[in-house]
Amino acid sequence: MNIRSRRVVLPLLLGLTCAVSSACGAGGGDWLGRAPSVVVGMTDDVLATDPASGYDPGSWLLFDNVFQSLLSFPAGGTEPEPEVAEHCGFTDGQSKVYRCTLKDGIEFSNGDSLTSKDVKFSFDRLLRINDPAGPAVMFPTLGKISTPDDRTVVFHLKAPDATFPSAIASGAGSIVDSGAYDGDALRTDHQAVGSGPYELESFDKGQAVFSVNDRYKGTAVVKNGGITLKFFHSDRDALKRALLGGEVDLAYRGLGVDDIDSLEQQGGRAGVDVVEGSSAEIQHLVFNMDDPVAGRLGVRRAIAYLLNRQALVKQVYKGTAIPLYSIIPAGIVGHHTAFFDRYGGGTATDKAAAALEDEGITGKVKLTLWSTPSRYGPATDQELAAIAAQLNASGLFDADMKSVAFGQYEKDIAAGRYGVYVKGWVPDYPDPDNFTTPFFGDGNVLDNHYKNSKLTGTLIPDTAAVSDRPAAGTLFEKIQDIVADEVPVLPLWQGKQYAVVRNDIDIDGYEYCMDASTVFRFWELSKA
Repeated sequence: MNIRSRRVVLPLLLGLTCAVSSACGAGGGDWLGRAPSVVVGMTDDVLATDPASGYDPGSWLLFDNVFQSLLSFPAGGTEPEPEVAEHCGFTDGQSKVYRCTLKDGIEFSNGDSLTSKDVKFSFDRLLRINDPAGPAVMFPTLGKISTPDDRTVVFHLKAPDATFPSAIASGAGSIVDSGAYDGDALRTDHQAVGSGPYELESFDKGQAVFSVNDRYKGTAVVKNGGITLKFFHSDRDALKRALLGGEVDLAYRGLGVDDIDSLEQQGGRAGVDVVEGSSAEIQHLVFNMDDPVAGRLGVRRAIAYLLNRQALVKQVYKGTAIPLYSIIPAGIVGHHTAFFDRYGGGTATDKAAAALEDEGITGKVKLTLWSTPSRYGPATDQELAAIAAQLNASGLFDADMKSVAFGQYEKDIAAGRYGVYVKGWVPDYPDPDNFTTPFFGDGNVLDNHYKNSKLTGTLIPDTAAVSDRPAAGTLFEKIQDIVADEVPVLPLWQGKQYAVVRNDIDIDGYEYCMDASTVFRFWELSKA
């Protein structure tokens, strides 16, 4: 029995809410006019209110609640299901032609009808604007879009892409009103017209206010009278004070490891409960393959033999993350502990020494591990320092940690100045492709100069052609075995999601807001 205050989110009985509620698929009914609104606080910023621009967690939180997509991820699920669409599917047997039939009677919050014209407009606009800060990069295979009638849209892809349904179910697939948006430019007025469960009533530096969209027709059942989202702009202490002072009902994305641990240890006596949910957020140690030290295979394998993830997670993250031995996190198709199978659980000093000897290295390896806490949190410096200490304890390395601001960090990585550095990843959608192609495909996002022709020429394209995603599991295992052998990265940990809620009032529904899809479902929250 867990006697501490953490409330653990258990696996969900999918579809139960709709099965027992006559309000399913509607804004929620007249009672919502009397239902309390919920105040949520977070330290992330919302960088965009226009779906053609935002590609950050804060912006996607807004998109997921104000806009609809053709498909959506059910609570606890990783397979997209119809939302605006009545049904969708590949029609050519090659995962290159994807056809959707829209539900009848869907309207935007301003009363305009949502038709196939708006779907085509939204994707054409996204690709045409191609904002550097936007999610257009998620649709490299999208060719042309045809609309045979108002309720039918057909996507013609340039190459087989079985991940396309997941991509359009994400925030990147948000559908905008063609009558309310410029097809060639972003909206800059911080207003939004969508067809989702909420309307964006107001937006400023301090907060965003969401009211219930009475015109909404979809799978969500709204259980509150609205949401106020307060922004704390990376100030974790201010968020904690606001939560303990009763200014916010729930804190999401923002409290640090020490805050979570401290509040949990108090067992609810601080007036709040810690809520734990699943997550597919991961972090990697990345090696620059062109670096004179980190570019040597023996050095990378020696680090893999020495890295003790269990000790790292316990020492630095205090149970708020779990060790990761796979490129693909637990809970996602294709999860395979290739790094544990190849290198074990760490502290294998004899094997590390042998790897260095095979490389012709006899003295201590001098190495700097680069960190950026302004991007990945204050624990990142502690984490990299702890890894350096593990390496030094073996007697084989002379390692240290250096920390820089995120802007300089990214510039230096692009310029090839770092041999070893850290990268975190929050997935766009819960498909194994989103943990492989961005890191090991052509033009990978890690900037570590890693190339493998078998991955880019055969295995990754082959996975994209398999529409039955579980059937692609063997291919993803092969990808991970190759990566574990060549070690361009070392997976470190898989995160958990946390919310901290006041316990002097009755806040419910948060258990449906934190899962591998990364969709925080405002509509599930209720307050009494």
